Amino acid sequence: MKRYLAIDIGASSGRHIVGWREDGELQTEEVCRFPNGATELDGHLTWDVDTLLNHVKAGIDRARERFGKIESLSIDTWGVDYVLLRGNDEVRPCYAYRDSRTETVIPRVHEAMPFSELYRRTGIQFQPFNTVYQLCADKAAGRLEGVTDFLLLPEYLLWKLCGVKSHEYTNATTGGMVNAETGEYDPAIIEALSLPKHLFHPLQRPGTVIGDFEGIRCVLCATHDTASAVEGIPMQGNHPYISSGTWSLLGVKTERPITDAASELANWSNEGGVGYNRYQKNIMGMWLVNRLRGELCPDKPFGEIAAEAEASRFEETVDANASAFLAPESMKAAFCAALPVQPRTLGDWFRCAYRSLALCYRDAVRELENNTGRHSDSIYIVGGGEKNAVLNDLTEKAAGKKVIALPIEATALGNLKLQMEADQ
Repeated sequence: MKRYLAIDIGASSGRHIVGWREDGELQTEEVCRFPNGATELDGHLTWDVDTLLNHVKAGIDRARERFGKIESLSIDTWGVDYVLLRGNDEVRPCYAYRDSRTETVIPRVHEAMPFSELYRRTGIQFQPFNTVYQLCADKAAGRLEGVTDFLLLPEYLLWKLCGVKSHEYTNATTGGMVNAETGEYDPAIIEALSLPKHLFHPLQRPGTVIGDFEGIRCVLCATHDTASAVEGIPMQGNHPYISSGTWSLLGVKTERPITDAASELANWSNEGGVGYNRYQKNIMGMWLVNRLRGELCPDKPFGEIAAEAEASRFEETVDANASAFLAPESMKAAFCAALPVQPRTLGDWFRCAYRSLALCYRDAVRELENNTGRHSDSIYIVGGGEKNAVLNDLTEKAAGKKVIALPIEATALGNLKLQMEADQ
C-alpha cells in the first residue's frame, strides 16, 4: 500500500498528514502538529524559517517511524512570502506579510504602473503585502543586490529538502505579478518596476516531480494552501467556498479570470487553480478571534467562548476587513476605536467579531454573485473555522444560504490528491 505525506503549514500551525488509498477511499492519519507564528526582530515581523524547516524534517521522521516507506511528499503554505537567495545562501531575515515595510513603496509602485493596469494584467486584489510590493521594498532597501533567486516559502522548504529550486504556479499567482491570461510572470510588470529579470522563471504546474529527499519523491502540489484546499473539497456542483483559517478565503471556481472594473472596484482576486481560475477575496478571518482571545481570555476553550458569544445580544459590528485589524498592537483597542458602543462582557466581544465576519461573508457572496452572474443556495466551509457552529449559524442567517461545514483537512486532502495523481 502506497503512502503519501502532506505537509500543510498555516500562519499559526502546521501539520503532517499521511494519506493512502484503501478500498478505493482516501484514508488519512495526522502524525505531527506544530505551532507557527511571526516573531518580532528589530521592529519587524519575520518568519523563523530555520525552526520551520526543523519542524518539517521532524514530522517526516515521525511519518516514517509510523508507516515506514513514504512514496512522496509535498508542502503547502500561505502565499506571497518568500526567501531571497544569493546562490545557496539565504538573505535574512524572511519578512512576514503582516510587516509594515511596504507602506512607503506602494505609492512608488503605482506611479511606475497604476494599480488599474496591475489589476488588468494580473487580476489580483490589492493587499499591501502582495509579493510585488514586498520585492519593491527589498529593492528600495538594497536587499536585492547580488540576489540570484527568490523562492516562495513552500518552494524554499522543498529546496532545503531536495536541492531543487522550483516555482509553482498557484502560489506565484497570489503575489500580483503573474499575467492572468498567460499564466506566467508578466515581463511588462517586471520591466516597469525595474526588478531583476533573472529572478522570474517559468512556472511549474501542480503534480510536477522536482526531486528526492532520502528516498522520498518531492512533488509540487498546489503549494498555495487555498489552492490545495479547493482541490480537497468534495463539492457537489460548483458553489462558493470559504477556506476558514487565520484568513477566510471566499470564492468560486470560474473557467477564466474576471478582471473587469466591477471586480477591481470590489477588490476580488483571480488566483491559479488546478485547471480553473479561483475568483476569490481575502477576508480577515479567525485572526480577529484568535487575537481577541489572546488578550481577553487566552486559557478559555473556544467552545466556551462560542457559547458566551451565542448568549450575548450585543448588536454592534465592525468592518472586519478594515486595515486597522491587519496587524494592530492590540486587537481589543482596534475594536474599541471602531465601535460607538463598547462591549461589556466577554460574550459581547466575540459576538461582535463573529457577526462582523458573517456580515463580511454575506457582502462578499452578494458581490460574487453580481460579478459572476452565478447564484447558489449553498456555501461550503472548510478549515479550522468550520468547527465554529455559532459563526456558521450567523453566516447562514446573514447570507441566506445553506452552510455546509465539512470537518475535513481539505488542504491536506488536496495536497495528497495531487501527489497521488502524479504517481499514476
